[in-house]
Amino acid sequence: MSTAPADPSQEVPQQVPEATPPTPVPLLNVANILTVSRLVLVPVFLVALFTEGGHSFGWRLTATIVFAVASVTDQLDGWLARRHGLVTDFGKIADPIADKALTGAALFGLSILAELPWWVTLVIAAREVGVTLLRFWVIRYGVIPASRGGKLKTLTQIVAIGFFLAPLPTGPFDVVEWIIMGTAVALTVVTGLDYVFRALRLRAQGIRARRAV
Repeated sequence: MSTAPADPSQEVPQQVPEATPPTPVPLLNVANILTVSRLVLVPVFLVALFTEGGHSFGWRLTATIVFAVASVTDQLDGWLARRHGLVTDFGKIADPIADKALTGAALFGLSILAELPWWVTLVIAAREVGVTLLRFWVIRYGVIPASRGGKLKTLTQIVAIGFFLAPLPTGPFDVVEWIIMGTAVALTVVTGLDYVFRALRLRAQGIRARRAV
């Protein structure tokens, strides 16, 4: 005796599991803590730098160590955020602010102490402010990713500032620190111009894309 085929309309529908919503990234995470700690270290660094007119070996060494520790957190917080999915809107805003605050404090501090020409500080500061303004100008069309040249520029600036901060004996180190600082200034100008060209290109592409819609 043959069995009649089952009515498809009477089959029990299979339930599709609902997608699990992504877990929100907590604001209080290790990457953001490192970023905030870098901001907190800026006034500590300035106090150590200017104590006793910037001429005390011990305080100068302290300022150099504080700058070095803060610079390490600059590299570490971004790596942790990307590797462990800890990227937050707060971190996107606070991280570049902390970077510029630390570098700017060191450059202006050294210039105030007459150990670094003001033109070096102003060139680097103008580049950083200009790039920030450009970023806001083209944000509606997209984000310009950091280039290898920009990362090399940041690293060179940190090393150069470290040499100027460190209480090293005069002589051969003077030549070394100026070679590194000269390289940092050159990279600052070149990467700044590159950022301008990329920003203009991104804006032109965005305008063409909007007109094509």
